[in-house]
Amino acid sequence: MRDDKKQVTATMIEQDYVKVWAECLKVIKDCLGEENKAVFDRWFKPIVPLRLDGNTLIIQVPSQFFYEWIEEHYVDLLRRAVRLQLGPKGCLKYSIVMDQTIASRPIVTTLPSRQQKASKNPITDVYVNVNRDNSREIPNPFVIPGIQKTRIHSQLSANYTLENFVEGDCNRLARSAGYAVAEKPGQTSFNPLLLHGNVGLGKTHLANAIGLKTKEMHPDKTVLYVTSEQFMQQYAEAGRSNTINDFVHFYEMINVLIVDDIQFWAGKAQKTQEAFFHLFNHLHQHHNQIIITSDKAPSELQGLETRLLSRLKWGLNADLQTPDVETRKRILYQKLQNEGIVMSDDVIEYIAYNINTNVRELEGVLISLMAQSSLNRQEITLELTKQIIDKYVQSSVREITIDYIQKVVCDYLELPVESIQNTSRKREIVLARQLSMYFAKKITKSSLAVIGSQCGNKDHATVLHACKTIENLRQTDRQMRSKVDELEKKFRE
Repeated sequence: MRDDKKQVTATMIEQDYVKVWAECLKVIKDCLGEENKAVFDRWFKPIVPLRLDGNTLIIQVPSQFFYEWIEEHYVDLLRRAVRLQLGPKGCLKYSIVMDQTIASRPIVTTLPSRQQKASKNPITDVYVNVNRDNSREIPNPFVIPGIQKTRIHSQLSANYTLENFVEGDCNRLARSAGYAVAEKPGQTSFNPLLLHGNVGLGKTHLANAIGLKTKEMHPDKTVLYVTSEQFMQQYAEAGRSNTINDFVHFYEMINVLIVDDIQFWAGKAQKTQEAFFHLFNHLHQHHNQIIITSDKAPSELQGLETRLLSRLKWGLNADLQTPDVETRKRILYQKLQNEGIVMSDDVIEYIAYNINTNVRELEGVLISLMAQSSLNRQEITLELTKQIIDKYVQSSVREITIDYIQKVVCDYLELPVESIQNTSRKREIVLARQLSMYFAKKITKSSLAVIGSQCGNKDHATVLHACKTIENLRQTDRQMRSKVDELEKKFRE
């Protein structure tokens, strides 16, 4: 009988919090009105009620971005709905589904200061509880020799896989080397594997992906991802608590060690560098794999110890470069597919041609577009995309690339962009190729050899000839002068 009563009580509690949130949704939907149905579907339907703790309702939101957005735009509406159901002392608690990469952040975080200042009544405060399993704790139970090996969480993000890492000419070497390392960690000549390149080009993604693939292929291997800052903080804490030996023993038992953003040690952290140097030697001698990321090549890392730099040059230094336009388009298609969103090819091409610095900016534009479309109930059109991108890049000078020049020229002449790359001698295709070379030389800082290689694999002499031909025609042919002038206006828009 007691068990039956407990089951009935548990069912009632479950029904209570589900019912409370259902009533809250009714209030929110009524307040938004039918004209804002898309807003309701986008920002409130994905929320899942978890439990009711006294007068506190715990709900789960799908991401940190989602939480920040509803807190900034709909906190008053949420507060009103919760108070109507739970009374004036009604409170709300969020459980955020977070990436494992940020597992080392505090478990409890208070509201942003802007919300705290806006709220004079403590009853209306809303706070966040990061939803996290104990297995995600920072691996800091240092292991003492002789004690059974402790299970260590890798701190890898499940979202960063080799399957969703888009391959292109810009990263093919790094990705291939990463796969080889995952197959035979510590057994290839790629030890250490140093991934370097500018921000936002996928170094962290690829390093995580190699770790995940290694765990998949070698479940017995201990894999650990750690940021350089986290490693430095752990070493400092070990020094303060007189547990340096435990720190060393802990890291010596790692089979695949991934250290992200090592450039942050440059010019500081001398003791940390020394500790890592000795750890590096130990891991390497025992055929354990070391993977390091940096935003600079070893030759440009000023401020790191010379002997540590020499170790970084032992294996493979793989450069991740800025993705070309075709790779950027594939990245966009994949991200849209993952989100279950459809955009026209014109929109995707416009984003790919205009956002040409790194992958993070591509993601930023996509998020802005989706938010604008959802909140304002607008279709994602080419015009809306242009408005978003103009705002997005207004604080920086937009770089005009050879790819973009070819796209504008071919659109103007109503030709496919691919025609410039073939060997056809048709008059209109030759003209498109020559105009692309002319504007590339005039607008970009690329060398003649680079321009020629991207415009049908021509040599620098062909580029010079094309530029002279277009300039002569511009001075002698009225129609050509009109075409060149119109194209120049398009590049200034």
